[in-house]
Amino acid sequence: MAIVLSKFTVLFEDPFWIGLYERQEGQRYEVCKVTFGAEPKDYQVLAFLLQNWDRLPFSRPESASAPDQRRISPKRMQRLVRKQVQDAGIGTKAQQALKRQQEQDRQARKDHSRAARSAQKERQFLFRQKKRKEKHRGR
Repeated sequence: MAIVLSKFTVLFEDPFWIGLYERQEGQRYEVCKVTFGAEPKDYQVLAFLLQNWDRLPFSRPESASAPDQRRISPKRMQRLVRKQVQDAGIGTKAQQALKRQQEQDRQARKDHSRAARSAQKERQFLFRQKKRKEKHRGR
């Protein structure tokens, strides 16, 4: 049975508030960045997650170390949660995954725009050829 860990962090990244959703299932690690406008309330974050759960754009899965399966005492769990809540910033693993996803999206946009430019040039070339033939035929 694979352990599933998920963590949603809301933080301020100038000029917007963002939500960083990280999930790890067994050896797979995925991350998603959600941009909020103003600082969201807890109930707004929960409502957003419930409504948009299936449409969140997660990064491609990456390999990760398996999470520990040992039992953690309640007091230690409280200390860990308090420490995570006080931590400010995005974890480096999440930053790297988001950066890779951003690069892949940028490359896809470049490929798409290059194909569109090429198609436009081809259409213009064919139009000019057609126009030359019509002039040549005396029409």
